[in-house]
Amino acid sequence: MRRKPRPPLPQRHGLDPARLRLPDEGPWATLRDHLVERLPRVAPERVDELLAEGRIHDLAGPVAPDAPFAPGTSVWFHRDLPEEVPVPFGIGVVHRDDAILVVDKPHFLATIPRGRHVVQTALVRLRRELGLPDLSPAHRLDRVTAGLVMFVVDPRLRGRYQTMFRDRAVHKEYEAIAPHDPALELPRTVRSRIVKVKGVITAQEVDGPPNAETLVELVEHRDGWGRYRLTPTTGRTHQLRLHMAALGVPIRHDDFYPVLREKPLDDFTDPLQLLAKVLAFTDPVTGVEHRFTSRLRLHSR
Repeated sequence: MRRKPRPPLPQRHGLDPARLRLPDEGPWATLRDHLVERLPRVAPERVDELLAEGRIHDLAGPVAPDAPFAPGTSVWFHRDLPEEVPVPFGIGVVHRDDAILVVDKPHFLATIPRGRHVVQTALVRLRRELGLPDLSPAHRLDRVTAGLVMFVVDPRLRGRYQTMFRDRAVHKEYEAIAPHDPALELPRTVRSRIVKVKGVITAQEVDGPPNAETLVELVEHRDGWGRYRLTPTTGRTHQLRLHMAALGVPIRHDDFYPVLREKPLDDFTDPLQLLAKVLAFTDPVTGVEHRFTSRLRLHSR
């Protein structure tokens, strides 16, 4: 397998530079002409600035503003960052060794860079705070969900741990606060078919063979609120939130289900009361049995 070339630019703000591979052929006389066409969201004036400031590199170093188009080669550069409001919550380290890192991600912090969330993500913050530039995610957790997330420290082992999550070889338990309905018979296993259309913010339950399954158990209840244990055997988008809403007990402070409500990205009040509580698995490298439990707590008041 051909290895990717090492980026000629260091990380910035805990982020790797973007790599752009040039086509094997094309009509462009200069690299600049190709970049203007290839990066429609970047103003041509900004492309000129990046080239003039020596911020676009190939393997030999900064690329000249008038450099010719070089088919089949690659260039690297750091994208301009979006404006982000700092997420005012820390990340707790639950376990760390030479291979993996398990943390308690707070509510409102995305796991990895995407869209409007780049620097204010668990991956980027941990790379910087812990001095681990090669850190990579083994799986993901929704931005509004708190709790356990695992990262891979040793890049040589990344595939082993990511495959473990992909193949559902990890036991996961979640905790949720939701209304208590005495008429709701629990425990029960909820099965449905969930689809998520690209570009649509919410997922939907539709007719058809089930592709999502969750065991729902009531742990305790008080003052009209219940504390639930949710054990999914599948990992569909928003699965737990949809299944709880379908039972008539939507998770407390859910702004998506059953009714979509707009919430500003800088509003850190009323977090979704959903917590990734337990991760348990047989380590694919060492064979050790791991069981990690979140130290975070949910609140019904």
